[in-house]
Amino acid sequence: MYISNEGLLVILFVGLVAGWLAGKIVRGTGFGIIGDILVGIGGALVASFLFPKLGIRIGTGLVSEIIYSAIGAIILLLVVRLLRGRGRF
Repeated sequence: MYISNEGLLVILFVGLVAGWLAGKIVRGTGFGIIGDILVGIGGALVASFLFPKLGIRIGTGLVSEIIYSAIGAIILLLVVRLLRGRGRF
């Protein structure tokens, strides 16, 4: 799969927004704003590869990408916090 430079920038920008949003939604021990943003970028990358393969579609445009990425970041934050906290949220 080929990702253009512009596509990568969009994924990073959307990941920043989604990480901040996921950090606000998923509260707990916290990673701080920088950690949540990095997890958001990871969630955006996961969502950009995983959701199209699963056939999950919400719509088109930047808003739908932010929603996809926020969902991916929330899932990733929950998994990381679960592993970090040894089984507790």
